[in-house]
Amino acid sequence: MQTRNHIRELTVTAMLGAVATVLMFLDFSLPMIIPSFVKMDVSELPALLASFSLGPVSGIAVCLIKNLLDVLFHGTTNGIGEVCNFLLGAVFVGVAGFMYRRKKSRKMAVLACLVGSVAMAIVSVPVNYYLTYPVYASMFGGIDLIIAAYQEINPGVNGLLECLLIFNLPFTLVKGLLDSVICFAIYKPLSPILHGRH
Repeated sequence: MQTRNHIRELTVTAMLGAVATVLMFLDFSLPMIIPSFVKMDVSELPALLASFSLGPVSGIAVCLIKNLLDVLFHGTTNGIGEVCNFLLGAVFVGVAGFMYRRKKSRKMAVLACLVGSVAMAIVSVPVNYYLTYPVYASMFGGIDLIIAAYQEINPGVNGLLECLLIFNLPFTLVKGLLDSVICFAIYKPLSPILHGRH
């Protein structure tokens, strides 16, 4: 029975990873709010579903699967965008899943999503500042061009850190909250399938 449950969990994790990959392909830009190279998607949604139903390790595994598949089939940033996406997604669903696992209630689920979203937004600043954007700068002609893209939206911003704090941090927070809202809308009807009770 335990082996059967383990196989089911692995199967559900893999299926959610595939769904997350498709959702990652369906990213889109919001050029009036943030430079077009920063994309919006809801690909953390399947990872959040996995984290709540199967535990945080499964949620993080979904984040890993979707980014590995994205590198293979869709990647345009030599893997650095996927590394950043994995790190932020893992923080989001890992924190949320860990909190929910300790106390499974609707109130805790809401709190877990809020804390996970805030954690992802905060972590996005050092990850982008020290890892993602230095690589982007070397690939696309320097950090000044990146900052200039932010200044086209808000001419008052100066320096990469200020750009990340004003634009990327709230953008990432909204992204996490959007995933959370959709998760709450669809979790209950999907719960029997996720838990193997259909």
